[in-house]
Amino acid sequence: MKPSLQLKLSQHLALTPQLQQSIKLLQLSTLELNQEIEKILLENPMLEREEPEGDLGSSRAEPPGPVAPAGSEAAHERDQEQSRDADREREPDQDFDNSGEAGEWMAAGSGNGQRDDDDDTDFQEFQAAVPSLRDHLDAQVALTPLSDRDRALVRFLIEALDDDGYLSQDLEDLLPLLPSELGFELDDLNIALRQIQSLDPAGIGATDVGQCLALQLRTLPPSEVRQLALAIVAEHLELLAARDFLKLKRALRCNDDSLREAHNLILGLNPRPGAQFSQADTRYVVPDVVVRKVRNAWVVGLNPDAMPRLRINQLYAQILRDNRGASGSLSSHLQEARWLIKNVQQRFETIQRVSQAIVDRQRQFFDYGDVAMRPLTLREIAEQLDLHESTVSRVTTQKYMATPRGIFEFKYFFGSHVATDSGGAASSTAIRALIRQLVGAEDKRKPLSDAKIAELLGQQGIVVARRTIAKYRESLDIPPVSLRKTI
Repeated sequence: MKPSLQLKLSQHLALTPQLQQSIKLLQLSTLELNQEIEKILLENPMLEREEPEGDLGSSRAEPPGPVAPAGSEAAHERDQEQSRDADREREPDQDFDNSGEAGEWMAAGSGNGQRDDDDDTDFQEFQAAVPSLRDHLDAQVALTPLSDRDRALVRFLIEALDDDGYLSQDLEDLLPLLPSELGFELDDLNIALRQIQSLDPAGIGATDVGQCLALQLRTLPPSEVRQLALAIVAEHLELLAARDFLKLKRALRCNDDSLREAHNLILGLNPRPGAQFSQADTRYVVPDVVVRKVRNAWVVGLNPDAMPRLRINQLYAQILRDNRGASGSLSSHLQEARWLIKNVQQRFETIQRVSQAIVDRQRQFFDYGDVAMRPLTLREIAEQLDLHESTVSRVTTQKYMATPRGIFEFKYFFGSHVATDSGGAASSTAIRALIRQLVGAEDKRKPLSDAKIAELLGQQGIVVARRTIAKYRESLDIPPVSLRKTI
């Protein structure tokens, strides 16, 4: 082996940093885009957010004018005037009395009632804290006439409850966890458990669903219907879950009307009494585009709330213009800032083009609803807009559209198709809507089976197999025919 020189000709695709950033921004959701921009704002001094007009909290909202150099007399006078205007806006009402508890609270928590200039706290972000299930029960136990020993035992069992309010562990398993020197016995735990079961909400501290429903029924006024419902939840809950009303009537020796009333009474109970105290994780969606009907045409417009307002920092830009001969990091930061502004603008332009194409293809949906949804694929939109299919896939992922019929993800308008007798195709979304309509209009005493639904759709020219109907029905959270039957 010896060293040698070789000439080789090859082709390869190289993505520029600008193109890589454009692809990355295109696939981000609105939340992820704002997080990425915030990260870049911290790293690039040449980039800044453009505040909306009329924002008194920022001097950027004022009309642009000549920039006074830092430290000059004009800048000092301007800053003094802005400070006096801000002080007048923050001056409290002279008729308001800060004495008493409110005044003490303001003095303790807000710096003697005056708000600091750098305090940007938005008090609308604060909300009342939701008490937990244990806090709710502890507050009731504190008002109950119990000895310290019994109160401690009750609170011990409260800590053993799950989020739904059930005591999933056996008392025999909990007894060894108590200090042996206190001499607790199993009867003490049973008494403490009954004390918990008498608290609000009704049904708390139950060991199973039947006991939970029975505890709630016992809080209702005595009646024949309540007695029948108690017998059902105590002995025949499995028959009720299976909707075997014929065996229920035989076992309880009652008629249809009495069983129907008892069934409705049980349906009004809460099988998860502790769930109302759980902290719900609420997630909000900011739509990227808004669809409106203008002169009998559906038009897509970008949502201004989802569009970040970016611009070049004029102070640093002026410094760079005054030092054109100098090379440094500011020049590269300026180029990166221009790239980002251009890529963000291009991102929203692409989103608008794709969403308008989707709306044009699915205009029947916006006029008539889900039953009019057409089958649509990513390739069709890509060919129409002369884009790559992967680009359309990135645009339609985690992007949302606000319409008069609700907020939908772009992916919602794409779906598989099913052949029809006429040679056309029906969207799977439209078939799901038809299944929902058929189930909603069925006779609850004789609900439609999957085979019957397939037969009814076949009469409309849509050929769908029974197993496909079952798959679509499960995706709609519609129970099977045996569980939809009522008296």
